[in-house]
Amino acid sequence: MENKSLVTYFSASGVTKKVAEKLAEAAGADLFEIKPEVAYTEADLNWMDKKSRSSIEMNDKSFRPAISEKFNNMEDYDVVYIGFPIWLGYPNWWSTMPTIVMTFLESYDFSGKTIVLFATSGGSGFGNTVAELKGSVSDTTVIKEGKVFNSGISKDQLSSWVNDL
Repeated sequence: MENKSLVTYFSASGVTKKVAEKLAEAAGADLFEIKPEVAYTEADLNWMDKKSRSSIEMNDKSFRPAISEKFNNMEDYDVVYIGFPIWLGYPNWWSTMPTIVMTFLESYDFSGKTIVLFATSGGSGFGNTVAELKGSVSDTTVIKEGKVFNSGISKDQLSSWVNDL
């Protein structure tokens, strides 16, 4: 029996959304966008402002922004790809996933599932992401670090990556 896959993502600027859409097509997976209950504005994402929403959220490891809608049939999926922007080397997102992704992870039971992370960046790595998310999922959840992509990744390149997993 083939594993049923879901691509979920949070996109701050639209780059992660484009990669997630290509990945869903490449993997033959369903697609779900993690949307905040209150949309992020450009000012919210200004990492240079210590009082911006993203700065406040990322400086408080317990902060969990509300998500606007729930995905109703997570139990139907064996493999869940989770995508998000990451900028290692710059203070925004602090070398890990945005806190809204933690909200998503903590909203479902991923026991026995495989989570494959992917991120978008101009050239940075995952930083502390895998270590930080382990406390948000069951011990029986398999976590694969995956890969960081730039906006120019093609569907064929993503297909090759999926086949190599």
